[in-house]
Amino acid sequence: MIYNNRSKKALLSAVLAILITVMSLPLTTLAVNDDFDNPDDNLVSQNEQRTDLLSETMPDAPVVSADAYILYDADSGAVLQGQNYDVQKEPASMTKVMTVLLALENLDMTEVVTITPDMATRFNQLSGDYVKLGLQEGEEITVKDLIYGAVLKSANDCSLALGMYIGGTEENFCNMMNDKATELGCLNTHFSSAFGYANPDNLTTAYDLSLILKEAVTNTSYSEISRTYSYTINATNKYSDARELTNANRFICTTEYGYEYYIGGKTGFTDTAGYTLCAAARKDGHTLIGVVFNAADPEVRYADLIHLFEYGYSNYTTLPVTEDEYSGIIDQARLQIDDLLAETNLYVSEQTVAMSAYVTTTSARAQLGSTDKIDLSSVIIDENANEQTINIPICKCYTDKNYIVGALTVQILQKNSVVEITPVKNTGLTQVRKILITFAAISGLILVLVICMLIFRRKIIRRRKNESDRKSRVL
Repeated sequence: MIYNNRSKKALLSAVLAILITVMSLPLTTLAVNDDFDNPDDNLVSQNEQRTDLLSETMPDAPVVSADAYILYDADSGAVLQGQNYDVQKEPASMTKVMTVLLALENLDMTEVVTITPDMATRFNQLSGDYVKLGLQEGEEITVKDLIYGAVLKSANDCSLALGMYIGGTEENFCNMMNDKATELGCLNTHFSSAFGYANPDNLTTAYDLSLILKEAVTNTSYSEISRTYSYTINATNKYSDARELTNANRFICTTEYGYEYYIGGKTGFTDTAGYTLCAAARKDGHTLIGVVFNAADPEVRYADLIHLFEYGYSNYTTLPVTEDEYSGIIDQARLQIDDLLAETNLYVSEQTVAMSAYVTTTSARAQLGSTDKIDLSSVIIDENANEQTINIPICKCYTDKNYIVGALTVQILQKNSVVEITPVKNTGLTQVRKILITFAAISGLILVLVICMLIFRRKIIRRRKNESDRKSRVL
């Protein structure tokens, strides 16, 4: 086998072509195959579940007369029914839910509040249309009495006294109210009154007020207070007689609108806000919240909420979600990933699972049954990455809709990788360094190949020469 200059050039060209091809190859990836049916079709994310049910046409849904309303599932966070629920409206005395919530969180019920001159001045600024208990400057009254006055009688001077006692001024207290609203996830709320003054700046939404009432009835004694039929404020240093309070909420004080599952709420009215009402109900451990703004009249707001509650409990199903329920498929998914990594230099260094607390769907859909699956269909693992984190959806699947109810998160590392305290960022220089190392390795392999070929060539030439010498001696 004789190599001339042309052969050497051809060999060099071939080697160069191989090198260019190798350098242009993409990163090696590993895809996990799964039988998850149509993962992108009818797949509802955890965030989308807040309003997804509103897109479904429900039979015999109640007609609500209010300008804005909501039926909110306090367990799952889903909006079951609603209209203009994210539109800012004046809440009127429903504002007091936030005021009392902050009082219950920040004060002891036995604390004694002394009515200051600033408080008294502010009380006197309220017109006769605003309900008041009749607090006097210098009067000493307990926090408990003020809270019951604010909730049962809707006394505006009681709410003002609480706010100014907590915040120093009503303005400072309103800042606290707004901070608390933000903490609860309210995105469209701005309080400028501690009691619900008819002020175009004192605004919230049906959705935001649902979050506020949920906090009040779930984590404080607000539910017990707002369900109290009557309460007595004993005589004080400025008022010689006991003051009897009767709950004005028709859920409590009437049989016509008495609702056995009612656990707390607040009424409201001003000329500009109209008739407003928020209420929470609990049945079989499941809490729903309803809010109406600007209802047609004081009676219909109660009827509307009762209809909403009954419809919600009959037509929607909320199920708890626990990690134990999904442990089997989580283990199966992990085995699949481990099997996929078995032939690589990768391994799972850490695994975490985060689940929703509840999932809500229609009762009709729930009755058809469901299956639990982990969606591995879109999982791609980079075989060359030193470190990567993959979030894998965990789903509850019904016949026509799949809900993401959690995520399996796995962190994958190289087996020979060294974990640094401060990892070096994957900059352009790092990429260039990797390319140069790869180039050097491939060049080394090519050099070895060329040397082997040259040695082989020399052996062939020597063999042919020996054969030629033997032929010459024979001749």
